[in-house]
Amino acid sequence: MDDSKLTRIFAALADPTRRDIVTRLAVSDATVGELAEPYGVSIQAVSKHIKVLADAGLVTQRKDAQRRPCHLEAEVFDLMTKWIERYRQQAQERYERLDDVLAEMRGDEHLNRQRQQGAAS
Repeated sequence: MDDSKLTRIFAALADPTRRDIVTRLAVSDATVGELAEPYGVSIQAVSKHIKVLADAGLVTQRKDAQRRPCHLEAEVFDLMTKWIERYRQQAQERYERLDDVLAEMRGDEHLNRQRQQGAAS
């Protein structure tokens, strides 16, 4: 995934209103008017939020008779999850190495054996 797309995705989700819209769209598709109802803002303001989410690839709109429901694009979250998971895994490995060093410094062979057994399974 290219960095500029990832930047747009995270920037779009930085706003609490947009995160709330994403939360609501995760339940079901909705029109801009339906999404605007709980907020004390105009439909135009919510439309701007939808545009930011659409530009980031998080939301699409389709024509359905007279309605234009917004749809959450779940595949984008799969890409974000893969990106986050890569760094979570690296951090986990660093913590495990630190645990090993600390155990070695304490002479805690029992912890080292548990780690080796866990890695083997």
